[in-house]
Amino acid sequence: MLLLGHGAGGGPDAPDLAVLARRLPALGIVVARFEQPWRTAGRKVAVAPPRLDEAWLEAVPVLRAALPPGLPLAAGGRSAGARVACRTGAATGAAAVVCLAFPLHPPGRPERSRAAELLAPAVPRLVLQGTRDTFGGPDDVRRAAAGDPGVRVVELPGADHGYRVPARAAFGPAELRERLVAEVAALLGMPAAG
Repeated sequence: MLLLGHGAGGGPDAPDLAVLARRLPALGIVVARFEQPWRTAGRKVAVAPPRLDEAWLEAVPVLRAALPPGLPLAAGGRSAGARVACRTGAATGAAAVVCLAFPLHPPGRPERSRAAELLAPAVPRLVLQGTRDTFGGPDDVRRAAAGDPGVRVVELPGADHGYRVPARAAFGPAELRERLVAEVAALLGMPAAG
């Protein structure tokens, strides 16, 4: 089971969350997407991180109660959703954490690092990071996670924070989707079909 949260600027239908929800079940991975309460209330601006964590921590036991006993739960999300999954990983008993475009720092503000959040869980963490991500590129994340063998960073060539790639890039949207599915499936022990 993989529970995915969305980012502060989007919702559960973000393209990367949608492709994982559509493709992973065929590989034996149940996917649930979590919509933050501020969105369900019709607000356009995310609440503060502690409030995001509260909603997630209330939802996970409800989700676990609906699952077959013993089914491992992995957590993850896009941007702010990845931060929530990391911060709450220990409390939810997540077996792994998937970070889609982890926002290592605000754009142009590398001194405001969120590396402590990424390093918090003591479980395998997969970070899928675009090379044009203004919130920190793959090399920035690797440096921040240096010494933590539980963090694996996968580079997405040419992708920005929203996983958009230039129109004529050799690594296009289809390749990006395939890489997302294959890497997340491998982390969860379910290799994607070749």
